[in-house]
Amino acid sequence: MPTSDPSVVAIASLLRRLVPAYAPTPLRDLPRLASRLGVARVLAKDESVRALGSFKSLGGTYAGLRALARAAGEGVRTVEALRGRDLPALLCASDGNHGLAVALAARLAGATATVFLHESVPPVRARRIEALGAEVVWVVGTYDAAVAAAADAARAGRGLLVADTTDDPTGPVVRDVMAGYGVMPAEIRHDVDAEDRSRPTHVFVQAGVGGLAAAVAETLGGWLAPPAVLAVVEPSAAACVGAALEAGAPVQLTGALQTSASMLSCGRASAPALQVLRRHGVRAVSVAEDLLLRAPELLAETGGPRSTPSGAAGLAGAMAALADAALTADLGLGPESRLLLLVTEGAMGAGVG
Repeated sequence: MPTSDPSVVAIASLLRRLVPAYAPTPLRDLPRLASRLGVARVLAKDESVRALGSFKSLGGTYAGLRALARAAGEGVRTVEALRGRDLPALLCASDGNHGLAVALAARLAGATATVFLHESVPPVRARRIEALGAEVVWVVGTYDAAVAAAADAARAGRGLLVADTTDDPTGPVVRDVMAGYGVMPAEIRHDVDAEDRSRPTHVFVQAGVGGLAAAVAETLGGWLAPPAVLAVVEPSAAACVGAALEAGAPVQLTGALQTSASMLSCGRASAPALQVLRRHGVRAVSVAEDLLLRAPELLAETGGPRSTPSGAAGLAGAMAALADAALTADLGLGPESRLLLLVTEGAMGAGVG
């Protein structure tokens, strides 16, 4: 594995060489959904068919392998060279999908992994992580409590922390995670340009801690057609990125952070992601629970992939924006708008957790 930051092409090639299922995912044209929303076009990046069933497999797996390569020494340039070495364990906190990706990294390299899950994570997600050979540790409280527990374990010398969030704006592991996520918007850009489609005017992307949105902003920020709006979407109950954008720094939300979009139940934005989002002038849209629950239904009804409230949160954000006259005007939305949505995971019933 290279020790310098490779391009997204190199990241994609590495992952596909290790696991053939890491193939590019489809960019689906959804005219029925566009008609229902009253816009010119809707393109949806379908991550339900990504390896492990979500975009998280790009960031967590790549960052985990990079962390192990750094620990093994600068001379280690391939994953195969890691196998058989005395490797440290990988540690992470997760709502489910990041832990699955880190568990796969450990398995590929012949290492072990421990994933800290908060008590609201559905058991089906924990079982998928354990099926890859990782240990699951349950933590009382929210996702942020699991983040703290994983960090404590790393400080105690139990392994390497592969976090997808940090307060350190220069954190190398989190930047590796975001670099892996960058494969997805690079695929979008390639597909649109290769097929000579009109570029999207608006992107609605799930927030979480902000890492995915930052990767999208870096790749698509200067490429979108006017008015070139990128909006991060988050549950009203866990709107940590919007709070951070307003404050100019990560702030800790309090409360249970309960939401049907469980993969987005995060109480503190990631500092490296926030840095990127602020530079690109990204907007934040918070969404009520009724729209989060309705979005995957509407997506399926109009020919889109089956997903969850988390996976279809971008659509929920577009629905919220189009239902609010002031927000519609503020974002420059109208009948000629071309929307890009990121369907970030498959439905639980489709074998994805």
